[in-house]
Amino acid sequence: MLVVALDTTTRAGSIALVSSSGVVEERAGDGARNHAARLPGEITSLLRDRGVSMRDVELYAVASGPGSFTGLRIGIATVQGLAFVHRRRAIGVSALEALAYAASAAFAPGTIIAAMIDAHRREVFAAAYRVGAGPSFGRERVAEIEAPAAGAPAPILQRWAERHAGAQAVCVGDGASLYAEEIGRVLPGAVVVPAPLLAGTIGQLAVERREEAVEARGLRALYVRRPDVELERERNASNQR
Repeated sequence: MLVVALDTTTRAGSIALVSSSGVVEERAGDGARNHAARLPGEITSLLRDRGVSMRDVELYAVASGPGSFTGLRIGIATVQGLAFVHRRRAIGVSALEALAYAASAAFAPGTIIAAMIDAHRREVFAAAYRVGAGPSFGRERVAEIEAPAAGAPAPILQRWAERHAGAQAVCVGDGASLYAEEIGRVLPGAVVVPAPLLAGTIGQLAVERREEAVEARGLRALYVRRPDVELERERNASNQR
């Protein structure tokens, strides 16, 4: 099986070609250009360099969120278009869950992984997971214990610290790196792991979950928080009253 996987939750994001045996190649995106302008070329270039045609791709995978609203829309729309044209199915994977899986390989069962994505406005998108003893990308490997939420990092971390006292804690993602000092205050001893590229992990999870793939139109974004443009529109309308 060959899978093309995309992560557009951050400015740079990443793309990957994944097979049933693992990641064939994973590349970081060019953060200096927007996703809409560069994604088609990046995908074509990756496949050409690997001697693969679009006809060889059997499944498409994409980070379903949370993250940049515009990035999510473009990533999902790109996968929907490719899947529709080439009559393939697609699968969406939570970026927070992918972060937890990416980090889990280095830590023992029982470890709590806090996946944190920068949501701007001094907030993070975050969720917590417990590492299990299952295969690297199997359902038993990572279990969600705190659902995705958006908010200031300190209160979220404090709540988790109280609920899961005594467990080894790992914080991963660009939100974890950005708020490393706050993590150190609330969760002394927690390990902070920089954000890895996610497309390869998303692709490997898609291979594992291929039976859950849907028709292109069935893909749904995980926003967690309403888009900034909607909030700004409401604030402007309120100020004009």
